[in-house]
Amino acid sequence: MSLRERVGALFKGPEEFDLTSGDIGKPLFFLAMPIVVTNLFQTAYNLADTFWLGQYSTDALAAISFAFPMVFLLISFGMGISVAGSVLVAQFTGAEEEAEAEYAASQTVTFALLVSVVLGAIGYVSVGGFLDIMGASSDVLPLATDYMEVISLGLLFMFGFFVFIALMRGYGDTITPMLVMFGSVVLNIVIDPFLIFGWWVFPEMGIQGAAVATVFSRGLALVVGLAIMFRGVRGVQINLRDMAPDLTYLRRLVRIGLPASVEGMGRALSMNLLLFIVALFPDPVVAAYGIGTRVFSVIFLPAIAVARGVETMTGQNIGAGKPDRAAEAAGLAAKTLFGVLSVAGVLVFLAPEPIVSVFVGADQANADRVVEVGTQFLRYVALTFGFIGIMRAYTGSFRGAGKTLTAAAISVVTLGVIRFPVAWFGADAIGESGIWIAFAASNVVGATIAYAWYQRGTWRDADLTEPDVEIDDAVEVSATDD
Repeated sequence: MSLRERVGALFKGPEEFDLTSGDIGKPLFFLAMPIVVTNLFQTAYNLADTFWLGQYSTDALAAISFAFPMVFLLISFGMGISVAGSVLVAQFTGAEEEAEAEYAASQTVTFALLVSVVLGAIGYVSVGGFLDIMGASSDVLPLATDYMEVISLGLLFMFGFFVFIALMRGYGDTITPMLVMFGSVVLNIVIDPFLIFGWWVFPEMGIQGAAVATVFSRGLALVVGLAIMFRGVRGVQINLRDMAPDLTYLRRLVRIGLPASVEGMGRALSMNLLLFIVALFPDPVVAAYGIGTRVFSVIFLPAIAVARGVETMTGQNIGAGKPDRAAEAAGLAAKTLFGVLSVAGVLVFLAPEPIVSVFVGADQANADRVVEVGTQFLRYVALTFGFIGIMRAYTGSFRGAGKTLTAAAISVVTLGVIRFPVAWFGADAIGESGIWIAFAASNVVGATIAYAWYQRGTWRDADLTEPDVEIDDAVEVSATDD
């Protein structure tokens, strides 16, 4: 039995269920489960780096606490293109317009790769100044700079693979990206310690070795992903004839995707601004902050995955003219995620210290202080995990309907109006505890806003399968040019 067949026994692909008719719970489950696993693999990149660099030195661990938000910021600038491509593919697939879905996917790949090259160049030349402004200490700054220079040069590979995942998800295939991600993560985890510590014939590269391992494994994954989409055997197909840059279509991608980029940049800027506040404290607090945010990235995997599933289901059902079914999927996802993440939050609240200790080497300087602060961070935030699920479910449905501006507005309000100001004044008044309180408060407020906004029903009229005439003409020409 092949690997594909073995996985098929656990997961179901888009050919085995219909997102636009019948039961809602089962297709949403089978759509989201591979995304959970894919995101778990994605998080494994960061966790592997955190684990090995935590054994290497406290300064290296603090350095990736500074580097990770900058990586997120660079990717967020181009995130809108992948979101727009995913939404268009989903709605055209739901409307059974295959040629339009393929054209959307092909144009998305073209512009995503072009944008990633530009962003990578900007990141490379600005990394030193950016990290210096963020307040990295003299010991941490050169390490974080070394890491980010490599990541910036390899941004095309990292962002290109995210686009592959997004387009396949829009079509409804979440299994294929999961399998590709699995191979990439295994490769990264295996070569990480060899490059960091200089095992066997490899030189000791420290934190830069972690960056090289990540870029190399992502690059290989992108090559595999592009091969799959060009062949068109699984998921949405891309065609070379459709990849010539179409500026008319770019305007459409920007119109849909720009708010999603604003949302992503809002999240990234929030992380960076919070890091600016965290950097006012000693390095053990910075390291604990980095550990805490990575633990959250694991806990929130179901929320992110189900939100992506809701995004796809909403897109396909809007395309099929079934907004009520999209609303039912979002409501089911919000209730389920609130229950699951609340249980996870209680468990983390009861036992945070062992979780933090996994990422801290026992013999490194200030290890006890890092564990103490990280434990406090988790305890303050854990009981609000369920609210993250509510917010993610509804903002995912907004994006699937093409209402990316609404999702962006909710994110900006939650992070910029609630989290950052509370953290700023809280840190000044009561120390690092004020930052942890800001996380908890913004989680609750964000969920409340997302739910209330969704109930207004303004997303129901969003049908992106009615493009401008000139875009229709471009699709028709490319589809018949064989």
